Amino acid sequence: MELEKEIQQSKFQNEYQKLLLNIIFTASWLNLRNTQRFKPYGISPQQYNILRILRGQHPKSATVTLLTERMLDKSSNASRLVEKLRVKQLLDRCECPEDRRAVNVRITDKGLALLQKLDQTGDDIRKDFTHISEEEAKLVNRILDGIRE
Repeated sequence: MELEKEIQQSKFQNEYQKLLLNIIFTASWLNLRNTQRFKPYGISPQQYNILRILRGQHPKSATVTLLTERMLDKSSNASRLVEKLRVKQLLDRCECPEDRRAVNVRITDKGLALLQKLDQTGDDIRKDFTHISEEEAKLVNRILDGIRE
């Protein structure tokens, strides 16, 4: 649906303002969809992101600092998210032998199993983009990368 109809605004200062609002609106829409997608599994999109990072590090551990650097949502509190995932037994925390102030985090077998389940729901994610081709997705990716240059 067109942005104008979604936010009930027919005029914009210029195309760049409309682009900014469209990106913000679409990001919020996708975030809501992801929140709903992960809710049955008892995790948030930010927690899912941490688990994905840890799976990429597996079998090695990662520091909370590394998680913070690699997270998609830079405003998230990685320490708080790690603790919530620890309580759910999806990851383990241990002291770093080189620096006792640092905490190492490692995904558990239970965390890996949850990600495997979520990987199987990948078609749900694809459904959000059924109206665009792979070539269009590549173009949008190039444009979004260009915005951040």
